Formats: sequence, structure tokens, C-alpha cells
Amino acid sequence: MSEGGDKHAAVKLVRLIGLGIRGRGAIIGVEQVRETARRGKLHLAIVASDAAGNSRDKVAPLLKARGIAMIVGPTAAELGAAVGREKAAMVGIVDQRLAAGIRALYESAPQDDREEELG
Repeated sequence: MSEGGDKHAAVKLVRLIGLGIRGRGAIIGVEQVRETARRGKLHLAIVASDAAGNSRDKVAPLLKARGIAMIVGPTAAELGAAVGREKAAMVGIVDQRLAAGIRALYESAPQDDREEELG
């Protein structure tokens, strides 16, 4: 979700991620996302829109091989605020219902607001 796009959807996304962290339905960090995906427990990955390409490159092949969707979300600072950190490059969703809710929110956002397709 890009800056200047549907602010309401971006705010909802950040809130959902925050709820996921508090409810233990989400994990924080590139290494955590990789390890959780390897164990088959990850349902969705959200990468910060300004995350380093290296961070994406570390997980993208694994996610693709496992059929786990990765979406581009808010900035690292916004993602970090949602999870109680200064910055976060990546958040993984381990709760299946939360992942479905985030996907639905993402898919309902205007096409121009999506940077990467689910898949």
C-alpha cells in the first residue's frame, strides 16, 4: 500500500497487524519470518514498502516455493509502530483468520494502491 493511497485501508492494516502481535498471531523480523515459513506455520508476509531489497531477497524465494503470499505494506516506521518497535522491515502472520482478513483488506484496496500482487 503506497503513500497517498487509501489511508483508511492503511490504518486498518496497521491496526490488524497490531492486534496480531498482541494476540500472538504475528511475528516480527526477516529471520523470524524465514524460520516460521520453513516450519510451515506462516500464512502471510508483510514487507515494509521501504525495506531493503536484501530483506526481500532473503525470503521471497522461500515464500514463493511454499505458496505463501507476500504483500508490500506501510513503511518500516509505520510497520514498527504497529508492532511496538522503532522500525520493522517485515511482519509474518501465523494466524490463519488474521491472514485472511489482511488479504481481504489488501484485495479491496484500489489497484493503484497495491505495489505487489498476492501470490
